[in-house]
Amino acid sequence: MDSSNCSSGCYSMDECSSLFDDFDRKIQENLDSTMPWIGIYIAAASAVCSLAMAADTFHGFRNKMFWFPCKYFSLNAASLTLLTVAMKLPVDFTEIMLGPSDKLARLSSLFFMSTAMANFMTSLGYMDDNEILLNLTALVILVITVIVNVCIHLRQIIHINHAATVLGEVREIVAISFMFLSLVVFCSSTLMVPTNRSYIESKYQEMHRIAFEEERMEGTRFTVDKLRVLVKKYWVMAATGSPEFVLARSVTCSASGLICVFIALFLVESHVEQLFWYERIDKIAFTSDSTYKWSIKWILATQFIGVFVGTIAPAFRWFTAASFKCSELGSKSFKSEFKIENYWIQRLVDWKERPLPLQVRHLKGKKLLHAATRLILNLCIGIQILIAWVSKLVLLISASSFHLIGRLMIFVVNASCNKKRSESGIDSELDLTRYVLLLEGEVQLPKKTVKNIWNEVDKLIRIGKRQQPKNLIKLLSKSNNFNGVREFDSNHVPSLHSQEPSNCWSLPVVTLTCIAIALPKIPSDRGNQLLRSVDIVWIGVELYREWQDKDLCKLNAQGKTTKEILEELSNVAEMTVMQFLRDMNDLVMVNPLNWPVKIIAANSMYRISQIILLAYDSYQTDGLFDHLSIMIADILAACLTNLPDVITKKSHHNSIKERKNCVRQAAVLLGETEEILEILQQRELPSLDPDKIAYIEEWQAFLEQDNGNPEIPTSSSELSTQQSNGEHDAIEVQG
Repeated sequence: MDSSNCSSGCYSMDECSSLFDDFDRKIQENLDSTMPWIGIYIAAASAVCSLAMAADTFHGFRNKMFWFPCKYFSLNAASLTLLTVAMKLPVDFTEIMLGPSDKLARLSSLFFMSTAMANFMTSLGYMDDNEILLNLTALVILVITVIVNVCIHLRQIIHINHAATVLGEVREIVAISFMFLSLVVFCSSTLMVPTNRSYIESKYQEMHRIAFEEERMEGTRFTVDKLRVLVKKYWVMAATGSPEFVLARSVTCSASGLICVFIALFLVESHVEQLFWYERIDKIAFTSDSTYKWSIKWILATQFIGVFVGTIAPAFRWFTAASFKCSELGSKSFKSEFKIENYWIQRLVDWKERPLPLQVRHLKGKKLLHAATRLILNLCIGIQILIAWVSKLVLLISASSFHLIGRLMIFVVNASCNKKRSESGIDSELDLTRYVLLLEGEVQLPKKTVKNIWNEVDKLIRIGKRQQPKNLIKLLSKSNNFNGVREFDSNHVPSLHSQEPSNCWSLPVVTLTCIAIALPKIPSDRGNQLLRSVDIVWIGVELYREWQDKDLCKLNAQGKTTKEILEELSNVAEMTVMQFLRDMNDLVMVNPLNWPVKIIAANSMYRISQIILLAYDSYQTDGLFDHLSIMIADILAACLTNLPDVITKKSHHNSIKERKNCVRQAAVLLGETEEILEILQQRELPSLDPDKIAYIEEWQAFLEQDNGNPEIPTSSSELSTQQSNGEHDAIEVQG
């Protein structure tokens, strides 16, 4: 085209090409303008992962658990999603020529991924087979995708740049090598988790049986010290048998920690080189600033901090395992040190011996498939043995090194490589090391470490002591026996139904409390003190002072006498029960076990009110209030005699996930009730069967058999005795 075409609105080919180039450039500029915000998104995902790893580290230090359980950062869908976002740079192909900041950020991302894997490795402990399979598959896909993308990117650079430039990409090769090695160690650890868990569980059940037999041989009479030792036994079993702790002590987890240490050192070296050789690197790279612009520095900062924060927990696991190993240096032969236990390969062996899941009709094809499967599994078994052997070697070399420089580094973890030193200061009167659950061939935990574990129980007990129910303790101190258990009910009161509903501990306590606060001429503070003393109250009584929509405060404010109030409560209760029985059409409701709660409560109010009315002439209001308070105390005391059994049963749990939490609750409960247990320990308990002592009806049957069938005393001698004990012994409890 000539110039005349330009005046007519036509353009030459060169001009058209230039226009298209300008258009493409503007589009690219618009797209690149969003890259800093994508960089911030990457930095934010990295920051969340870093904070979660930091929280786990802080939690471990705070609780002196130097194996750092995964409480906040574990292998799950959320953490994998965040890591996928954080890996945006290594899989980004938008730039072939990278600047120094981009190269360092890509390197930090690769190291960040390896560090994350080492951190949440112990979270595998509590996963079942399906969870492990799903999460591991997702992790493998993510890591392999990143590695493949980096390899493709490196190949592109090889085709574009000369060989001298490729030397600058060696760091990325080292980084993906570390990542692949971390993934292999991670996969190796997953294969041992199910077998380890089964082995530890069988040892736990065996030690539980031994502890139970020891408790039975020591007799049924409980003491607070015996309960404290019992809880410590179960805490040691639960803590050392925790799947996370077992995995953290493994040689593969130790090797993973050492890999993290090397990664952190390598990343520091890379940052130092960029700091001092920036101009040289920039000339070799032949590139301009990053398309991520200012956000690349945020990515660098968050991932650099994340690598170092995330290195702390794996490094401590490695260091702690090596410190444990120090105590056994020289005690085993070389062959024993590198023996590969069955749990390393048992899962693979089981798969190898299992029939093929696929149904192949042709015999030849079936044989070929079977042979291929066995070949692959044999290869996997060989790799697993190699990983375990190398990990054992790494741990042995680490332990030997720490043994030589132990005094310079031992203060980091409260564990000594010197056996005599680790045993010094140990309580010789209490040795629970035999309750430590270990895998076959595993290093014995130092006694000082075990002592630190069981000392956790003392801390939990102290926490419980700060929550002691002081009001209840003062109320229980008013009780000298368990007579109230037999006095609140009597066969002299006719039943409203042919069958009486079953009793429970809370029912008479709440009923007696309602009657006590409804009595006239009783100061409100004394009624409130009684309510605060009784832990088991219904919401209507506690908040509104109501029973069955009857305002208890109005009853004693209407000028009615004690007898009139008792009669009114009895009449209301009787009418409630009788109305229910008249309206009852369902044959199922004939059984008192199926009665509504309000009807059972009304029946209890009727019976107890009638029992008190039988002896009403023998009481004054103040004396009756004191007597009712003592009856409540007697019932609560009898109920709480089952506390040792409750603490014992709570210490043991069949679910491995709930075990530590249950023992923790048992220890806190022991601290809360220690003073109550000491009060009950001074009493002579009835010779009830341990299986029956938890039921109030068994108590009533035993006391009636032992003492006849007494009711509230009616004779003046009995009354004067009770009034002399109760009149000046009002329940004055502090809030």
